[in-house]
Amino acid sequence: MRVGFIGAGRMGAPMVRRLVDAGHQVRALGRDDEKRSAVAELGAEPVSSPREAVSEAEVVIVCVFTDDQVRDLCPDLIDEMPEGAVLVLHTTGSPRTVEVLAERGAARGIAVIDAPVSGGPHDIAAGTVTVFAGGDEGAVARAREVLTAYADPVLHVGPVGAGQRVKLVNNALFAAQIGAVAEGVRLGDRLGVDEATLLTALTHGSAASRALAGIAATGSADAFIARVGEFIGKDVAVVRRTVSELDSDLGRLENLLDAALK
Repeated sequence: MRVGFIGAGRMGAPMVRRLVDAGHQVRALGRDDEKRSAVAELGAEPVSSPREAVSEAEVVIVCVFTDDQVRDLCPDLIDEMPEGAVLVLHTTGSPRTVEVLAERGAARGIAVIDAPVSGGPHDIAAGTVTVFAGGDEGAVARAREVLTAYADPVLHVGPVGAGQRVKLVNNALFAAQIGAVAEGVRLGDRLGVDEATLLTALTHGSAASRALAGIAATGSADAFIARVGEFIGKDVAVVRRTVSELDSDLGRLENLLDAALK
């Protein structure tokens, strides 16, 4: 398929490589010579403007860092995309952002899918990152051929906006688990248990989780939080802003989210 790609950075670059390896024709945006060279090394066709990336695409993938970037970029992308194309948004953000974009797209025959991912660049490179897809069933089916180049599973979780809602719950729980482990480490310290010993032992017990495994591999809760703090902080901010927009709250998760950011 003809794929336009915006955001070939830390997460997007391995997506582009796997799309090319799967036989898709990929045009990826690079805003300067260095970034266009990096795109070419991935095997994609580098272009210098969003319009060039999307004008002939059957599927357009956006993998930028923030919801604000999606809101700034995507209305113009939709206006440049050919009728019948699908816009896939991997950025974690507000369900309302994708719902507004879907309304704009519908007027031009453009389907919009919110498709936030769970996992990191190594999962994408292995083809095993998880995608939570929200959108029309037919649109998700059309995009699936592209998404499965780097994602397994691709989970259709409901209409437009549902992917973001599932991802926000996922992120809240992951951050809360980090916070719970950090509090557990502090308890262990008060009980006189060495942190590294405790973390290794807990990975073999009923407390085991992906968050705990990541912390144990790093060697300490504080070191893990320092390493992933920028991403966790961004995700927690999105969760808090979104539940506020939806007139809801985080309940008892709130204190654990605070612990994950300390």
